Order: sequence, then C-alpha cells, then structure tokens
Amino acid sequence: PSPLIGMEDPRHLDSTGPARRRVRLRRAAVLGLALLVAVVAGWTWWAEGHPRDERRLRVLVHDQLDAWFPEQMAPDDGWHGLHRRNAGNATALPVVLIHGLDEPGIIWDDLIPALDSAGFEVWEFRYPNDQGLDRSAAYLAEQWPAMDAARPVALVGHSMGGLVIREFVSRWRHPVDQPAPVEGAPVAGALLVATPNHGSEWARLRIWLELRDLFPNDRGKRFSLFAALRDGTGEAKIDLRPQSDFLRALNARPWPESVPIALIGARLLGPADTFIEGIEEASAEVGSPELRAELRAWWSSLGDEVGDGVVTLESLALSDAPPPIIVDGAHRTMLRRLLPGDPEPPAIAPILAVLRGWDAAREAAATR
Repeated sequence: PSPLIGMEDPRHLDSTGPARRRVRLRRAAVLGLALLVAVVAGWTWWAEGHPRDERRLRVLVHDQLDAWFPEQMAPDDGWHGLHRRNAGNATALPVVLIHGLDEPGIIWDDLIPALDSAGFEVWEFRYPNDQGLDRSAAYLAEQWPAMDAARPVALVGHSMGGLVIREFVSRWRHPVDQPAPVEGAPVAGALLVATPNHGSEWARLRIWLELRDLFPNDRGKRFSLFAALRDGTGEAKIDLRPQSDFLRALNARPWPESVPIALIGARLLGPADTFIEGIEEASAEVGSPELRAELRAWWSSLGDEVGDGVVTLESLALSDAPPPIIVDGAHRTMLRRLLPGDPEPPAIAPILAVLRGWDAAREAAATR
C-alpha cells in the first residue's frame, strides 16, 4: 500500500492560505488608511471652528518640546539669527531682510546683489517661521543688539516677514506712548513687500510649503529630524488667517509716526493691451461711455481680487500707510527670477528707490 494512505497528499494542500493572508493585509491597510483619513478630517473640522483653541494647543506642544529637547529645539544652529551678507558702504543705510512663511533662503537671490551694487549694507534675519508671529518678533528683538546702535536700520520684509516687522516695530522697538522694551539701532523705515496685512487664505496650505523648507540647501541649512519642529508647530498659519487674534491686535495697535512705512504689491493680471483695445473698440461701436467705464472697472477689479496669487491688494493695504506701489508679477517672482535668463524682478527697482529716499532723508537730517 502507498505510504501516503491515511495522510494528506501535499499536492492537495490548501493553496488559498497565502491569498487569504494578502486579502487580510489589504483589508488592514484600507482600514488603517480610512482611520487616518477620519482622524485628519476630524482634526481639520475641529480646527477650522476653533482656531484659538488650536493655537493654544500648538503652543503647548511647542513649549513642551522646548522643555524636553532644549538643545535640539534651540534656534542657535548656525542657520537662524541675524547674518551680515556684505560689507556695504560704511555711510549707507544698513538693510535687514526678513523672509516669509516656510522660506528656504532663496527669495533674496536677486535683491541682495542689487542692494550690494547700490552700496547698502545687507543683513538677513532667519527665524523659526512656523512658530507664532509674536515669538518671531520677540526673537528679532533678542537678536537686535547685533546691529550698530549708532546707525538707523531699514527693514524689508517679504510676505509674512512684513508682519514680523510690524510686530517688532510697534511692540518692541518703537511702541507708541510707552517705553521701548528693546534699545539699540532705531528703525529708519519699514518696507513691506507682498505682505498679507489682513491675512491670507493660502496659509491653510502651509503643509505643502513646509515640504519645500525642510530639505537642506547650499545656504547652510541642514536637514534633521527636528528641523520642522524647530521651525514651530504651525502657529503661524493660524496667525495668518483673516481676522485672526494676532492680526486683530496688530492692526489695532498704532504705528509710530517716526518710522516711515511703504508697501509694494503685485498683480497677476497686468494691463493687457489687446484687451484694453477691445474695450475701446466695443465702447466706440455702441457709443456707450458707461460700457467703457464698466468694463475697465471689471478688468481692474479682477487684478485687485487676485493680487499676486497669494495676497490680494485689499489685504495688502493699510490705513496708516501710503497707497501701495503695484507691479506686475506673482508673489515670489516679483522678487526672484524664475529662470536665470528672466528680466530683473519688477519689485527690485521700487525697493531700491524707496531705500534711497530713506537714506537721503537720513543724511539730510544728520547734517541739520
């Protein structure tokens, strides 16, 4: 008799075992993904309705991480802080550049050489830009003694950097009707470029900007597991939302009359000659000046609503500042070339003009 009698023939073993395991694994993966999506959706739903509580929670997490990992969370890593970028002219106005949200350090690539050629001494302030804007301004106040107290300083901020400037000037260096918590170099002027003074809905998408900011670059920023946490736990995106507690307080605080302020913004929809010609022709054919006015107003309002693609012209404007200087461009390309062969970014010339004006006013005041 065959030795296999009474035993299960291995050729007839159940071959569905591996298939069943694969099915179970797929089901577990799908359930895990569904659970993750549900948690994220629940957090997003709660956070949208409770921004104040969300910010308080994020600050609590940030403070606890600082307590647990003080060395890893400290911004004294060689990247953050005030850094002098060139010697400049000893008699020219020092300029401090302050970047915006999740900026890896390339936004000033075209402006710094232009400032250098114009003779300005250039500094760059780098800060943990995902933390609350009040903390970023306090960090600038902490770094401010690095500036020569005998020389007034001009501040230039891009995007959220302009809000850091406003917070620093109005709260720390030149508060109205109260002593300044920080002494040292006076602020000769605040130049805000593409700054969302009344908030921006784009701040809700900061997670995608954070990916750009995480990786190392040739400016000395190194990747680490603590890089994102050191930059903050996302309080900045709450401060940047329209009608946030931070913006309400900032916009209610008076601006010092001794510090000139200037705004520069961009409009994606520049004047299209062919469209303007079409408006003129249509108006002439129907003999309606009212149609011409309505079409021109509609075309202009499109540019105001779009702004630079991130900051609308309405959000840019301030009641205690002169009307903004508007150039044709986008939020980043107004300051930095997209490709090496592109023409000079449109915001550079007006930035130089404003700084030269402040420098001339400073020299005139010094000779009186």
